[in-house]
Amino acid sequence: MDKLSAVAQRIRAFRKLKGYTQNELAEKLDISISVLGSIERGTRKPDPRIIRKISEVLGIAPEELISASR
Repeated sequence: MDKLSAVAQRIRAFRKLKGYTQNELAEKLDISISVLGSIERGTRKPDPRIIRKISEVLGIAPEELISASR
């Protein structure tokens, strides 16, 4: 598994743990659902600002999203 798809899987997993739909998380991040969907599928690389926003909304450290050990 490449790093991008690993990050995508962690974002999706943490979103589901928090009980958010893609639409709810996209609204909280102020991005479109299609952008979030692309990020979660691993077809779009999230920029560092989006990683920080996702981390804040989900209540986790950015390292938890990008760490290969998780």
